Amino acid sequence: MNISRRQLLALTGTGIAMTQASKLYAATKAMEHTGLKAAFQDNFLIGAALNAGLTQDKDPRMSALIAKEFNSITPENCMKWGVLRDAQGQWNWTDADSFVNFGTKHKLHMVGHTLVWHSQIQDEVFKNADGSYISKAALQKKMEEHITTLAGRYKGKLAAWDVVNEAVGDDLKMRDSHWYQIMGDDFIYNAFSIANEVDPKAHLMYNDYNIERTGKREATIEMLKRLKKRGMPIHGLGIQGHVGIDTPPVAEIEKSIIAFAKLGLRVHFTELDVDVLPSVWDLPVAEVSTRFEYKPERDPYTKGLPQEMQDKLAKRYEDLFKVFIKHSDKIDRVTFWGVTDDASWLNGFPIPGRTNYPLLFDRQLQPKDAYFRVLDLKR
Repeated sequence: MNISRRQLLALTGTGIAMTQASKLYAATKAMEHTGLKAAFQDNFLIGAALNAGLTQDKDPRMSALIAKEFNSITPENCMKWGVLRDAQGQWNWTDADSFVNFGTKHKLHMVGHTLVWHSQIQDEVFKNADGSYISKAALQKKMEEHITTLAGRYKGKLAAWDVVNEAVGDDLKMRDSHWYQIMGDDFIYNAFSIANEVDPKAHLMYNDYNIERTGKREATIEMLKRLKKRGMPIHGLGIQGHVGIDTPPVAEIEKSIIAFAKLGLRVHFTELDVDVLPSVWDLPVAEVSTRFEYKPERDPYTKGLPQEMQDKLAKRYEDLFKVFIKHSDKIDRVTFWGVTDDASWLNGFPIPGRTNYPLLFDRQLQPKDAYFRVLDLKR
């Protein structure tokens, strides 16, 4: 019998016969225990980004939730250059190794994130003591050493890498990063080439935000075409998917899936979440340096998300997954940027101290209405 959790609650509240209610309850409990990864096993992988604390496997409830719901994991921060290495270039493998050990133990598909990014990396990588830029050759040498060491350490364990992250700016031009200032387009081409040499079996991706929108989508396509003509080894395209409760329209997201697939790339949604809080800027971005002032009116749901907004969030996720299912022949993976609402980066971005509700599991590790709405699509 096909029935949603909400329908069950409505029916049991009307005095329906106990035998029928019992059957409905059993059907709903069975649905709850199915889990996302099992429900979508014929469509695409279902992933989650994990912070370093989660990969230490100290919370049995959380570990069980991850193992049940997800078959792919991405490290939230522990493989980023500035976290993995200090200003002198020394490596600290503790958290990265913990991530890989967790994924291996639970037999999960693992994605490395990220080899080359303009953020969370020390200025010392790019500059001399006097503040001037190092040479292109010197930066190339550092890149080779970093990728060879990192990708080489986990060769055969990580199935995929976000090789380059966010190389296109919000102005629809190449981001004016230290990487680009010193190396131009070569920083992207060379990163992919080195990664491919180090681990030829790894699935290599370019990853960015807002590329599900007109403008940045086209700018990214032009960049990828330019680099593919040079023979750059790229296999996948990561649409981060940090979307708002109302924007962008799912039609725009669908256009991007189709457009990137036409380049011969497998599509991944790599950092999916839905921001339910009031927007304080014209275009949602994921540039981590963005900050705005905290004001109470910008943080309206400190005591919980009203049912009206729960319904809206559920509908938003339903609409997104309808598009994902429609184009599952083009999509390899849908990864949420976090597991539960309390650990979401959106509680502190772009306004520190807010209370957000962007994921499918609440602060008590319980599935939300949005979770059941997504599962209903596969029943």
